[in-house]
Amino acid sequence: MNAAHPEVVTAQRVNPGESLREARESKGWAIDEVAAQLNLTPLRLSQIEAGAFDKLPGNTFARGYVRAYAKLLGMDQSRLVLEFDQFTGSDAVGSDVHSLGHIEEPVRYSQRILRFVSFALLVVLAGVGFYWWQEQAERQTDESPVTSIEQVEVDGADGTTQIHPLDEPEDQAVLAAQGATELSLPSATAEAAAEPEVDSSAEQAEQTEQAEVAEVAAVAAVEPPGATDVTATAAVSPAPAESLAVAAGEGRLSVSFIADCWTQVTDASGKVLFSALKRKGESLQLLGKAPLELRLGFARGAQVSYNGQAIDLVPFTTGETARIKLGGQ
Repeated sequence: MNAAHPEVVTAQRVNPGESLREARESKGWAIDEVAAQLNLTPLRLSQIEAGAFDKLPGNTFARGYVRAYAKLLGMDQSRLVLEFDQFTGSDAVGSDVHSLGHIEEPVRYSQRILRFVSFALLVVLAGVGFYWWQEQAERQTDESPVTSIEQVEVDGADGTTQIHPLDEPEDQAVLAAQGATELSLPSATAEAAAEPEVDSSAEQAEQTEQAEVAEVAAVAAVEPPGATDVTATAAVSPAPAESLAVAAGEGRLSVSFIADCWTQVTDASGKVLFSALKRKGESLQLLGKAPLELRLGFARGAQVSYNGQAIDLVPFTTGETARIKLGGQ
């Protein structure tokens, strides 16, 4: 009695895949054709027919495969599903697996999702890269204007050079340079007076040069408004500049100021003939070894002539400053 019971149970467990295989072969359909219609691989279809349901992705999907296969062959879907439940020992109560004309395997579905997500990420990265490139291009355009002077060099009478940024107020930079010049001149004069007299020709030449620098700086100092503009040299008594004959290799510079303007004049040897702030209504006239280098802190505030000929400062102006060599080749 007990030995017969397992045989009954075994007889009841019919592989639905075997019935499906027989029905397919009776119709003369190849396994590849059926797999293509069900959107399955031939391997999956072979596993269903062999009853290897444990190799499928879960009983729910396997039951759906069986139902879809039965529908395609025109077989009783409910009977084959019941055989599947008995064969696998699964409980189909509460499960609602509908017949599908085409079955999409979970792996293929996941691959489609992965491809879509990957494509979306590529689109986002491309958009971010294009936006970053556009921002960099605009930034480079904004940061690469025509090169402008960011600082001005102020040469003192003692040969030292001070550098002032253009964002520093003009009056502050000029006063600093003027103060350095005024402090250096008495120091040079005092040192010359304190040195003992030496018959050496080198010492005499040095004293003569210091005296010339002091005298030229004193002549080029800021004149009070309305005063008559004069210029002087170490070898000539004070006289109107226009009456001075220009010697060979020299040049006569005349500047009239219609606004406050820092001004510096340097001769061909590099000697600073004048470096100070000129006020509106003042003027400056100098003789010096050509070419003369003229620097103006506010070019629109000055009217320049060289050897009696008016000079157009526009081609030599950058921003508000101007730098020009007069009398050069």
